[in-house]
Amino acid sequence: MVNVPGGELLTGVLDLISQSLTVPVLVILLIIFLLSIIFLGGLISEYSSRKNVSVEKVKKLIYDIGYANSIDELKNIIKKSELQISQKKVLIDIADSSSLTEDAREALARKLVENEEDKIEAKIRNTDIITRIGPTLGLMGTLIPLGPGLAALGSGDINTLASSLTVAFNTTIVGIGSGALAYFIGKIRRQWYDQYLSNIDVLSDTVLDYMKNYDYSKDEIIVEWNNE
Repeated sequence: MVNVPGGELLTGVLDLISQSLTVPVLVILLIIFLLSIIFLGGLISEYSSRKNVSVEKVKKLIYDIGYANSIDELKNIIKKSELQISQKKVLIDIADSSSLTEDAREALARKLVENEEDKIEAKIRNTDIITRIGPTLGLMGTLIPLGPGLAALGSGDINTLASSLTVAFNTTIVGIGSGALAYFIGKIRRQWYDQYLSNIDVLSDTVLDYMKNYDYSKDEIIVEWNNE
């Protein structure tokens, strides 16, 4: 007990606050664990439907775009590629912007790519939050029951101590386990999305360069080859 005026009141208030957090912490830990399982299912589903576009395929697609004879052929090349649907949509939207000026077209492409980055960041943010708060809530769930448990030990109530330790260990396991699972999911997804953004960035630049050198009046491509 704190040997200062009002110390008993202060410790009583802190104890009340601490114990009142028990149920919310347990509920949030349960929600976090369920979300981690849902995210794992989403990762497995995404893996089964994910198209792995290798560097060689991207290289071939760049050459195919560069040698396209018209905007329509360019769009057909994109549609028939092995890119994901969202990537195709961005590239086709850029290809459909031939009525815009060069600066406006580049601004549109930049905005479309940034929009994809925002979507990916939102997906990764969910797992990052669980990675951070899972172990923290697990620690809170460990420490909160120890107060009553130690008090019960002082009075010889072994059953209450055992119950408190059980809650403490369970919350630690759930918190750390949820955080570790979310970290694993986020790590895998970040690797996938880095490749996704890298491909869409390179290919959007390729489409922009194609349209920049496209002679709309003659309906042909002006290509300058520098053989060094």
